[in-house]
Amino acid sequence: MAKDRSGAGDPVRTLELLWREPGQEPRGGRRGPRQGLSVDAVVLAAIGLADEEGLAALTMRALAQRLGVTPMTVYTYVPGKAELLDLMLDEAYRTMERREAGAGDPWRAKVTRVAEENRDLLVRHPWIADLSVTRPPLGPGVIGKYEHELAAFEGIGLTDAEMDAALTHLLGFVHATALAAADAEAHNRRQSDEEWWTVSAPLLERAMDAERYPLAVRVGGSVGAYSPDTVWAFGLRCVLDGLARLLDTREG
Repeated sequence: MAKDRSGAGDPVRTLELLWREPGQEPRGGRRGPRQGLSVDAVVLAAIGLADEEGLAALTMRALAQRLGVTPMTVYTYVPGKAELLDLMLDEAYRTMERREAGAGDPWRAKVTRVAEENRDLLVRHPWIADLSVTRPPLGPGVIGKYEHELAAFEGIGLTDAEMDAALTHLLGFVHATALAAADAEAHNRRQSDEEWWTVSAPLLERAMDAERYPLAVRVGGSVGAYSPDTVWAFGLRCVLDGLARLLDTREG
């Protein structure tokens, strides 16, 4: 099954929709029978459906049922699912929480805030983590988010290209940990770690030879179950320390 991705639709039509004026109707006029339906309403309904059931459940037919209209009516507002995904992503980015940094905040605090904002975004809209955003839609939400996040790296000693690369590296870490945390949560809903260990421990105790796998037995026994919060805290520290090392070396 192909992975859903942003930027896969008609770029001209997508940009027209992304940068439409408030209340602007689809090109050619609104032909749908339902009064009050708009591009905004279609996008918000699609986000709600994806939040509740995931991207796999998001089809134009399912969206039409949610809106109480025919699928053809939905197509009078958005050309197709590819363009709809771009509109959804841009709206999610536009409305995400952005906590403005204080003038005297150190760069580590600013970058940490960016990471936390994006982690919160993926908790609120987990479908974003399943969406390939190699070519994000260049709408007001995406551009506003980019502007806000680049400010965390402004003036700390990076070139413009490095600022973009540092932000991309940070968001890649957030994305990876969010996917792992979501996967762990899904597994725990089906069977908790405690239940799994209760069933598996007797066999593992017989099979795991501490002399043959000394590190695996020692470290695994110390760690226990997978902890998304521990992985997040350690990984973010590594990202920040790595950037700090680069800046220190450059200053020297």
